[in-house]
Amino acid sequence: MPELPEVETSRRGIKPYLEGESIDLLLVRQPKLRWPVPTDLPKLLKGKTILSVRRRAKYLLIDTTAGSVILHLGMSGSLCMVDKNDPVGKHDHLDFILQNGTALRFTDPRRFGAVLWGGSSPLSHPLLANLGPEPLSADLTTSYLYRKSRGRKITIKQLIMQGNIIAGIGNIYACEALFRASILPLHPAESLSFQHHETLILAIREVLVEAIAQGGTTLRDFVNAQGRPGYFKQKLQVYGRAGIPCIRCTKSLKEIRLGQRATFFCSDCQH
Repeated sequence: MPELPEVETSRRGIKPYLEGESIDLLLVRQPKLRWPVPTDLPKLLKGKTILSVRRRAKYLLIDTTAGSVILHLGMSGSLCMVDKNDPVGKHDHLDFILQNGTALRFTDPRRFGAVLWGGSSPLSHPLLANLGPEPLSADLTTSYLYRKSRGRKITIKQLIMQGNIIAGIGNIYACEALFRASILPLHPAESLSFQHHETLILAIREVLVEAIAQGGTTLRDFVNAQGRPGYFKQKLQVYGRAGIPCIRCTKSLKEIRLGQRATFFCSDCQH
């Protein structure tokens, strides 16, 4: 599913085409997404100007003069700028049609995405209100993460994937960051030192910045606003590479299930 780098890539791709433009029509072809598209959303947005396009964790916020739309890509969603008269595909569920004749098209084959109304205080919406600090922000400090891990017996991988601890760290980038930090995903969070946490935060930021620069990771469905896949898949060092020699020690990488998620690591390099 699209994780933080993919959502950030989408945001950067659509932002120049949306900000300052006015919405002529919100065309909803399929309202039954993960949660129903609000029935009054077309009326709320008609004629309104888009002020900014932001990201919070894995959510996009399209801020307008009436309030904010909260958009989530789900497991298979993508956004693309098209001409409003372009042919519509089977899974093209919603178009933000702009007064200049272009449209932001939301495509979601599995329909696990969401388009919701956040009103004038979108960060207070139940989906966003309890999120932790952004991993690329100064709010994520070693002291903060170390404090949050004290007394926590869950594994460090599970801890950093909790949205109320750090906003937006998904499975792919948790695996990659832990490998770069040489930390075994199975370690109880409370067992790691302050220095471990410092190293891990640096690794999280490093892998996210690199992934964003590569346009994210495409494993199945993700494409950016120009319809192109993300190329960070070629840079993955452990994720999806079980049985392949580790790039550091050449021992075979391992895969286990941890918290119902596939977890990839090197038992020799990560300790």
